[in-house]
Amino acid sequence: MSRIEAAFKKLRADGRGGFVPYITVGDPDLETSRALVVELARAGATLIELGVPFSDPVADGPVIQRAAERALRHGVGLVDVLRVLEEARSETDVPVILFSYFNPLLQFGLERLAEECVRVGVDGVLATDLVPEESAEFNGVLKSRGLDQIFLVAPTTSDARLSMIAGRASGFVYAVSRAGVTGARDQMSTEARRLVGRVRGITDLPVAVGFGVSTPQHVADIWAYADAAVVGSALVSEIEKHAAQTDLVTRVGDFARALLPH
Repeated sequence: MSRIEAAFKKLRADGRGGFVPYITVGDPDLETSRALVVELARAGATLIELGVPFSDPVADGPVIQRAAERALRHGVGLVDVLRVLEEARSETDVPVILFSYFNPLLQFGLERLAEECVRVGVDGVLATDLVPEESAEFNGVLKSRGLDQIFLVAPTTSDARLSMIAGRASGFVYAVSRAGVTGARDQMSTEARRLVGRVRGITDLPVAVGFGVSTPQHVADIWAYADAAVVGSALVSEIEKHAAQTDLVTRVGDFARALLPH
């Protein structure tokens, strides 16, 4: 059983919803990113998404785009992301997935990537712009190392495509709450609930909902019908807001804890 599978199994046994925070590694710096992984785990993360900085993040809104730009200005790349996790692993065993566009992974080398993921403690990979029709090779490389491949599904995804994705996915399915890019929103889309229902009709894999999740009410709403809530832009915005503060890590940890319904 993978660490991701075990984490969701425990959630279900405890009757709780999951919390999946996202950070862009290298924003504001690598040492802070390492500390944030540890702090977010302590704050109650079910698993953590580590964003690999990329120059053309087409699925991301302005908050995460700015974070990627800042990290890239510091020269942060995939090797650094892996090193950050390797160092954080001495303090936490929370499941971690790489959240990346496919180009940096392909440039790194897929076999090499899978080997490094196992070595440093990555549990799965989500390549946002790798369409399932073209994912067979990467899927095979990851599966041969016991790594999960996470796929995005959207309200516009057809039932036939959902079935194909479910056949290749493992770990969990990431349901996008609406069409468009990432970014905090005032209200969650009713489309997300319908999408989760469709996914559940096809697969037993856990379903996490993201894109626009930014308040405790959003998280509570998602927990009513899905297994976990993913929070990205709202957390990255907190990092951006407090980047110059010496207590940045504590502030972000407190913000994360405040998102979780009690």
